[in-house]
Amino acid sequence: MTLDVSSTIEEVVTDLEEGFALFDDWEDRYRYLMDMGRELPVLTPEEMVEANRVPGCQSRVWFIPRREGDRLYFRVNSDAAIVQGLMALLMRVFNGRTTAEILATDPNFLARLGLGENLSLSRRNGVAAVLARIQAAARG
Repeated sequence: MTLDVSSTIEEVVTDLEEGFALFDDWEDRYRYLMDMGRELPVLTPEEMVEANRVPGCQSRVWFIPRREGDRLYFRVNSDAAIVQGLMALLMRVFNGRTTAEILATDPNFLARLGLGENLSLSRRNGVAAVLARIQAAARG
């Protein structure tokens, strides 16, 4: 997945919104999400340990934050294709951003993409758990 922080978070969310709008039904949108997930770098077995697991996710999700100055970088993987796509979506928005940018972003941007009402409760809970980890990393 290419890291591009030259666009603002709002611009990235707008691009995602336009991408999702290209598809008429949620089956196609799920495929779009899964395609995004295939772009994430794979974690090593050493990284896929219990200490890096995100509780609250029905699928297994591993999350590794790294700070460089005021910017945060994340490595994330899931064992479920749609969840992996959701993680890729979050990485497009937040990876490489400053702590101020992350903390200023309203996580309700996901509703703009239509994800709120079209994901199962367990997937929404998993996304919320990862968003909480991203914001916690930004708070330091």
